[in-house]
Order: sequence, then structure tokens, then C-alpha cells
Amino acid sequence: MSDTQNKDWNLEQTRVDFVVKEIDKKAIKLSTNVGKVSSDVLEIRKTFWNDVTVNFDEPDDIAETAASIKQQAELMSERERTHLQLDHQLKTLVRLKNSPYFGRIDFWERGEKSSDQVYLGISSFMDENDENFIIYDWRAPISSLYYDYSPGPASYETPEGTIEGTMELKRQFIIKDSKIKGMFESGVTIGDEMLQEVLGNNASSQMKSIVATIQREQNQIIRNERSKILIVQGVAGSGKTSAALQRIAFLLYRYRETLKSENILLFSPNPLFNSYVATVLPELGEENMQQSTFQDYLDQRIGREFKVEDPFDQIEFLLSNADQDLARFKGIRYKASLDFKQLIDEYVTSLSIKGLIFKDIIFRKEVIISKLDIAKYFYSLEKSNSIPNRMEQVKDWLLKELRKRVKQERSKSWAEEESQFLDKEDYLDAFYHLIEKKQYTENSFNDFEKEQRLLTEMVVKEKFKPLFNKVKKLKFIDLPAIYQELLKCMCKGNLPENWDKICCQTIEKINHFEIPYEDSTPFVYLQDLLEGRKSNSAIRHVFIDEAQDYTPFQFAFIQRLFPYSKMTLMGDTNQAIFSGATGSSTVLSDLAVEECDIETFVLMKTYRSTKPIVEFTGQLIENGRNIEAFNRPGTKPTVKIVKKQNDIYSVITRRIEQFKKEGHQTIAVICRTAKESKRVFDELKGQTPLHLIEKGTISYEKGTLVIPSYLAKGIEFDAVIIYDSSQYRNERERKLFYTVCTRAMHELYIVSKEEISPLMKKVNDKMYHFV
Repeated sequence: MSDTQNKDWNLEQTRVDFVVKEIDKKAIKLSTNVGKVSSDVLEIRKTFWNDVTVNFDEPDDIAETAASIKQQAELMSERERTHLQLDHQLKTLVRLKNSPYFGRIDFWERGEKSSDQVYLGISSFMDENDENFIIYDWRAPISSLYYDYSPGPASYETPEGTIEGTMELKRQFIIKDSKIKGMFESGVTIGDEMLQEVLGNNASSQMKSIVATIQREQNQIIRNERSKILIVQGVAGSGKTSAALQRIAFLLYRYRETLKSENILLFSPNPLFNSYVATVLPELGEENMQQSTFQDYLDQRIGREFKVEDPFDQIEFLLSNADQDLARFKGIRYKASLDFKQLIDEYVTSLSIKGLIFKDIIFRKEVIISKLDIAKYFYSLEKSNSIPNRMEQVKDWLLKELRKRVKQERSKSWAEEESQFLDKEDYLDAFYHLIEKKQYTENSFNDFEKEQRLLTEMVVKEKFKPLFNKVKKLKFIDLPAIYQELLKCMCKGNLPENWDKICCQTIEKINHFEIPYEDSTPFVYLQDLLEGRKSNSAIRHVFIDEAQDYTPFQFAFIQRLFPYSKMTLMGDTNQAIFSGATGSSTVLSDLAVEECDIETFVLMKTYRSTKPIVEFTGQLIENGRNIEAFNRPGTKPTVKIVKKQNDIYSVITRRIEQFKKEGHQTIAVICRTAKESKRVFDELKGQTPLHLIEKGTISYEKGTLVIPSYLAKGIEFDAVIIYDSSQYRNERERKLFYTVCTRAMHELYIVSKEEISPLMKKVNDKMYHFV
């Protein structure tokens, strides 16, 4: 290090020391305030009713009591909010103290006499008097200079307009435990030294924030405010998911007065992924957005009445029956298409005139309102009204008819007989009810009759309650029968081969109260067209990760659910592993979106894997040679051919132990299916500590795990062992094989029985080595 560099280092460390002292001062001050507010909250809770005026004698007194309770509750709520805010600020200060900032730019704004030194961190921090910024939040407008420019002419956007000037210095820091561990001068991209430091570390069981290493193209994604639909097409390991999470943090900062975390929804690929990304936003001082899987939404809608197949069971079935059930494969593809959606639209239009199927309303094994009567009433209503509006009218009519029936049933013998078996509490309820109605006197002779009438009424109402609830939920519509009829009636359009067989498979499943995954979205869509469903206006931003695995039909459906939301889609066409997916986000061009509202970013540089791994995996897919590897050295992928099944287990066990000795903390044995994963886990668990990852797994710890191929998506590991790659034979599984190989950060070890995978035949053998 030169004298100048050493001087700069010392000056920067002096500044870090100063900032840490300022942070300590503010932390002490905040701690005092937190203690005071906490005491206030406890005191208010303890004396809540002492400070409330309670009087119910007169209407005016009741109103005064309500106002007094409301005032006291609001005071307590305000103190609790303040306590949370102060606690949140304290946690941020703790994070800042460890690493106050990661970058510095010196920017001379045109027209100013001198340049400003701008230090960037995960949160803003001001001096003791709250007058000047000591640290700027990485999301502040001026901070974009750090990500977008090298020293020289530069500009940034603010709500008031464009600020132009000159960047005189750009410097990057690695600071840990309040000490500078690394300091680099850099150009437009974040310096290789800093990336090497970050990317060379071991994989974690949870995703990390990337604010210190955001690249220019990622910054454009993060700060995009123009597009209604933002498509991020990024190769494996390009940081698209990380950029999306930083984008959420940016939006919460940029629109902090009007946008809250509950206004943002992330559809993630599986529950494990939810856990994997759960710490990113809290690290940046933001609350997590709403997280769900699309399967969770489908289960919520129809999961009480049907067993809804999930995409993992579907792919498990297809991988286990790769060459046997081509009819279902073709059915999956067709039901994923917008052609199928259009046929459903046309069918529902025809139902406006005839063809709707309803259910009999049955009470005590007697049909009290027949499905034919319901259909007759429905089609007697004004045809110009929409089907959902007419369904509401049918619902109101049915509720009236049920009320009439309740009155009729009260006089029947069964009601009186069942009233004799009521609990003591029910009798007391009837007695007090008569007193309240002033219908009970000591001298009257008809109290027994009144009581008996009230008891029979209670019995009848209780028996009818389930019917009333079902009618209110429109359960009188026979949706399964309508959907089955839809399939039978389809005789036009570009139907796949063996459509009759496909229909029979689906109808048989529905008759057994099962909904195949490929039918679940069309089924719920049909339900919405018939029943009507209000769109969700509370969600203003929808993020979809692994978007390449969504079908055109699902995209159209999601857009219908959130018509007022902006959407950010992250995906990689090379990792489209589910059969119904198009593997391309261009499907959005067919939806109700103006072309000018869609913006696409393509990320071709990958940061996850070492260069040898990237060069190997790039040859597994079409156009894979266009993928640009970050220049991180490493060993070539290893291929091991074994002759016997038992040899595979011993080879894997030895390799796991070797990886552990080399310091790898997350090791994944990736199997093709869940059934295979369970078998491998049972074989290996007695020889080395293991975790089995299944579709219901919501989190995992560091260590060695066994996981099915399709659950490994979106996650990275220090070392990956591919179990018996010779099974990846079908061309349809090429993208699945590519996906599992790209999970490896540092080491890729491919075990194969008797021969290499046919999907590797075109890979240059110089890209890997045999052992």
C-alpha cells in the first residue's frame, strides 16, 4: 500500500470511528426514550379503566363513555406505535454500528462552489442536531450516482428534476465490526475486488442483501417507476430475485407516505423460498411484504371441498411417468393456454341463455327446493343482467324461501320432539328471552306454550343454519358439474390429440373430489365468471418470482385479480421446468396491457457460480454460450461413473465428507424426484448427518441436505452433488437438468450410473473431468 493509500485509509477509519461514536450517542438517547415510552404503555394499560368515565344510565352517558374509552385507547395505541418506531430505530443503529456504510462518492453539483462527500449505507443517519446527513440511505436519489456512473460527468433524478454535475471520486468499503477491512477505488461497475469478497463466501441458509454490490443494470430495475409491467429475464445466478427484493425496499422508501408493506404481494415458488428470502427486507429496516405461493391461493379458494394437486405433485407424476402418459402431458399444455381460457369465456356466455347446473336443496333427506326450480327461476330473470348479478337475485330468493320453510317446520312434530332433548342452557336462554320480551309473568298460564314455541323455533333455526350459510356462499351452483360439462361440450378449437381421454381423466378425478393442478386455475376462473369476484385494490405491486413456470392462463388470471397493480416478473426461460409453462414472458403481449406499459430487462451476467461451472452449464442449453460468467476461478465440474447402485451411496458419502473438510457449509444432494430423495436420505442418514427437504419444508439450516430437483429452484449451495444424472434422459428435462446444475456456487459433482446423461452428449468434455 502506498503512502497516499495508507493516509486515505487512516482518514477513512478516523471517520468511521467518529460515526460510530455518533451512533452510540444517538443509541443512548433512543434507549432512554424507549424506556420512558415503555413505562408509559405499561402505566396506561394498568390504569386504563381508572381513567375512563363509565356510565350507561342515559343515552348521552353511553355516548360519553364510548368517547372516553376511544380516547384512552387511541392514547395507548399512539404510545405503542411510538415504542415500535423507537425500537425499530435502535435495531437499525445496531446494524449501522457494525458496518456504517459501504460506499462514498464526491459529487460536485453544477453551480455549487464545492463538492459534497456522500457516504452510502443501508439507512440514513444524521448528525446530533438532525441538520446534516452523515450517511445517506442507498435508496436516496443522490445514491443512484454510485450505481450508475464512474468518475466524470454524472446526473441523477429527483422529484424536482434532474441534477447534473461531476463525480470526482467513487470509493467502496468493506467494513466489519466498525473496522475497514477493504477499500477500493472503482469505475462504473462495483469493483471486482468487492464482488470477489462477497461472492467468495459460503452460501447461507437465507438470502443476503446486495445493496453494496448492486450493478448498474440491477439498479435500473430497482428504481424503475415508469412501467406497469416490469419483466426481468435473467440467467441463473444473475441476481434477479435479489434485485426484486431491493426494488421492494426502494418502493417502500420512495413512496413511504402512501405505500406500506401490506400493499405489496410476492408470489414465490414454494414455502422454503419464503423462508430463504425472509431476512432481506428486515436487514434493510423494512417490514416484509405479503408472501404467498399461487398454490396457497388456489387452496384457499377450493381446498376445503377438493384435494387440489400442487405443481410439485404434478411434476412428480410426469417425471415418474415420462414416457407413459403423453395424453395428460398434452392436456396440461392445452389447459395452460389462452385458447382454453377463450373457450371458457365463450361457454359462460352460452350459459347466460341455458345450461347452468344447480344443486337440490335438501332438508332432512327431503328436497325442499329442486335444482330444476332454481334453474327455472334463474332463467326467468332479465337476460340482460350479468350471470353474477342474477346469482345474487337467486340467492335472495332462496333465502326468502328458506325463511318460509323455517316457519312451516316449527309446527311439525319432529321439532317439538327434538326440543325435549335440549341442554339446560338452552332452556335458560328461552326463559331469559321471554323475560326480556316481557312475555313471562308469575300469574300467566300460557308461559309453557310460549317457552315451547321458542324452543322449537331454536331447534329449527339451528338445523337450517348450515343451509342458510351455503346459500349465502352460492353453494347451490354445481360448479364441478358445470366444469365437467364444459369439457364434454368442447368440440372446436385447436384441441389436442386424445381429448376424450384427457376429459375422462379429469372427470374421474373431480368425481373423487380431486382437482388436477392444470385444472385448478381454469376451475377457479370459471367460478369467478359465474359468481363474480371483486378485484383486490389494496395490493398495488405484485411480484412473481420464477415467472417462467406460470402458464399464460395463470398470468391472465392474476392480472384479473389485481387489475390496478403494477407487476414485476422475474424469471429465466432456461429454467422453465413445469410442463404447462411457456417458458416465456412474452405471453403478456396477449393480455390487456399496452405495449408501452411493458418494459423488459435482460440480465446475461451470472454471479453465483465459479467460471468453470458457468462454462459447463452454459453448454447444456441453447444459447447458453451467451451467458457471461463473473471471473471467479474454481475447479471444473466433476463427473463420476459408477457400475452398481450401492457404489453411488458410498461415493456420495465420501464426497460429502470431503466437501465438509474443504469448509463448505451448505451441501445439497439433488435427486430427480421426491420419492428418490426419500430413498437416498434413508440410505445415507446412518452414514452422515442429513436433512430431507420435502415440499412442505418451510426452512432449512446449514449442513447437508437431500432435495428433489424442482424444490431446489431459486436456492444456492456451496457444493452440489447430482444423484444419478443418467436418469435425465428426456429432452423435456433438459431445463430441469440445467437448473439443478446451476445451484452450485463453488463445487459441482455429478454422479452417474453406467453412463453420463444423454443431455451431456454435446457438452465439450474439456468443460469437466472424470474421476
